[in-house]
Amino acid sequence: MVTVPTAPLPAASPAPPTAAASLSRADVVPSRAKVALPPWLEIAKPRLIPLLLATTLGGMALSEGWPLPAPRLACTLGGGALAAAAAGVLNCLWEQELDGRMVRTSGRALPSGRLSASTAFAVAVALACAASALLVGGVNCLAASLSLLGLCSYVLLYTVVLKPRTPQNIVVGGVAGAIPPLVGAAAATGHLGLGSWWLFALVMVWTPAHFWALALLLKDDYRSVGIPMLPVVKGTVATARGIAAYAIATVAVSSLGVLVLPSGGLLYGLLLLPFNGRLLQMSGRLLQAPDDLQRAKGLFRWSILYLFGICLLLLLARLPLGAQLGEQGGQLLALLAPGFGGTA
Repeated sequence: MVTVPTAPLPAASPAPPTAAASLSRADVVPSRAKVALPPWLEIAKPRLIPLLLATTLGGMALSEGWPLPAPRLACTLGGGALAAAAAGVLNCLWEQELDGRMVRTSGRALPSGRLSASTAFAVAVALACAASALLVGGVNCLAASLSLLGLCSYVLLYTVVLKPRTPQNIVVGGVAGAIPPLVGAAAATGHLGLGSWWLFALVMVWTPAHFWALALLLKDDYRSVGIPMLPVVKGTVATARGIAAYAIATVAVSSLGVLVLPSGGLLYGLLLLPFNGRLLQMSGRLLQAPDDLQRAKGLFRWSILYLFGICLLLLLARLPLGAQLGEQGGQLLALLAPGFGGTA
């Protein structure tokens, strides 16, 4: 296994004596401690795939080609899942030595010896080939190319280049997780429209707040192996400020969905309000107490539900009810418009 040399990290400000110890990944996501997966499936990181598929569906819903024929829908989701699994395996292969030195990852299949590197590589190649064949044969070449781009972005751009070198790794490297909406749009229409790029941008600005909340929980583990995550390099206060800033950006960008949806924008906008309110509330509470791991844990979990919720709202907005509500809302505004002018 070839390791990437890292530069020495600036000293981070020490945590106050009252700060709680970092939580393990099992503490953050308890299901990881309860569900034992076969080694070959574990390295594919299947728990990350549903959210990627949800944003793929969101990209489809934002296009005029929605709803898709069932065979094309199945091929798109199946190919996307296989490509994401291949990326997970390659990530585990590259970070095998690093994982063996971290508390939260030392028990993974590769560093623990439950699976050989040659077997893992064979699994990755098989998954990538199956994904390409399914997407090219059942969808189109654009969707297949974008899916491969997402795989390469995660493995090469984020894992190999950015993660060991800069605390802004997830800001740029988040592009890998933002590509599935483009795959969905390509599958639906064969081209990329404004809506798909909007959801791409939304996932990009959502990712830092989501990931930095997790990094706050695992900062000691990252520090022990020299990975320059933001809490390690800049400290918890700067990280909480960054989370709050990106939460505000997420709220602003998510609101633009009202304008880019082909139909149902009004329904989406109304249902979006509690999601954004809760995100701002939780990021604000963390900013008040950056060393409170329970607040970071709550924000991390909510951020996952938030993105799932956004994609669900997009699908609901494209139902006939969403289109009907938008039409009636437009008619109501047209009736009220003269009244807003008033009299001199």
